[in-house]
Amino acid sequence: MTRTFTAFSGDLRIATGDEDEVKAALRAMGEDAQNLLLFDDATGRQVDIDLRGPVQQQAQRARGRPKMGVQAREITLLPRHWEWLATQPGGASATLRRLVEQARKESEGRVTPRAAMDAAYHFLMVMAGDRPGYEAAIRALYAKDRAAFEANAAAWPSAIRDHGMALAGPAFD
Repeated sequence: MTRTFTAFSGDLRIATGDEDEVKAALRAMGEDAQNLLLFDDATGRQVDIDLRGPVQQQAQRARGRPKMGVQAREITLLPRHWEWLATQPGGASATLRRLVEQARKESEGRVTPRAAMDAAYHFLMVMAGDRPGYEAAIRALYAKDRAAFEANAAAWPSAIRDHGMALAGPAFD
């Protein structure tokens, strides 16, 4: 699933798309692009992107295989889990990687109701947190009450209301 972003200038939606599309739209704005708010549509959180070009990643000294992007981290399992992992071909790490990849493929493109609620909440906290009806709309969002959410958001600028509803949509389905 492609990661998408949405940029706002005040109450106006400026651009929505993948990172390259949004970067192109913001670069076209020139100096005006400095006064925008950019949101990750998957999380609803405000993000920054570098408009100067490709980011040069610095190599960090880390455990694992950093050149391959592998990171060593700690996990906690019950003894029976470790026993089962020890019997699997390729060892514990390979088995865990296969299980994670399988789970990722099965859930790819699917937005959970909780993730949709949280994304809408994070976006609306920034863009509508001081607007009339915000608190009631958030309560309606977490109660999965579409009608109350829409009623409380009705007076908001259309770009903010519509984007908040788009992010929250899977929570109401």
